[in-house]
Amino acid sequence: RRMAVFFIFSMLLGAALQISNGYANPFINGFGHIPQYAGTFAVEHTNMLISLSHISEALCILLIPFFLGRFGRKRVMLIAMLAWVFRFGFFAIGDPGVPGVFFFVLSMLVYGVAFDFFNISGSLFVDREVPESMRSSAQGLFILMTNGLGASIGVIAAQEVVNHFTHNQTYFAGWPVAWYIFSGYALVIAILFAVIFREKT
Repeated sequence: RRMAVFFIFSMLLGAALQISNGYANPFINGFGHIPQYAGTFAVEHTNMLISLSHISEALCILLIPFFLGRFGRKRVMLIAMLAWVFRFGFFAIGDPGVPGVFFFVLSMLVYGVAFDFFNISGSLFVDREVPESMRSSAQGLFILMTNGLGASIGVIAAQEVVNHFTHNQTYFAGWPVAWYIFSGYALVIAILFAVIFREKT
């Protein structure tokens, strides 16, 4: 039962990853159509800004042993889920100007916690929970739930949300609402995970 619950939450959180991967670049780059933001660093160098996410991802791996030893796997995975809340929330309140661009930078930096803390601790959880003869299959199922089924659901659902709130609306009115919905989605997952998931003592 515990593994089934874990895999369901893996799927739900996998959807959040695809929301981030699919819409971060076009969202920031789209500000170039607004005169006051055209030519800003974030608009002109969107890929460079987003690359901070990958730098954060590489550095946050180094923090995982400390956090796992101090807080345990469930709390580390919960921290990852809350990091997704901030990831999307910072997008909602940020813009390419000053000081709004700093919220974009914070969103990139918190991505490392959101991505690494769940994927690494989740993989370790699977490794500890299942018999040795089933580990390869269990790890494959973990990847399938996050990057397969969860990713597919995330792409389809996010597309519906973005199209609904950005079509025929101004850029400012539509996108922040969509990001707040994604942030709220991550928060609901975190709350449910904290209540439902039980880890061995």
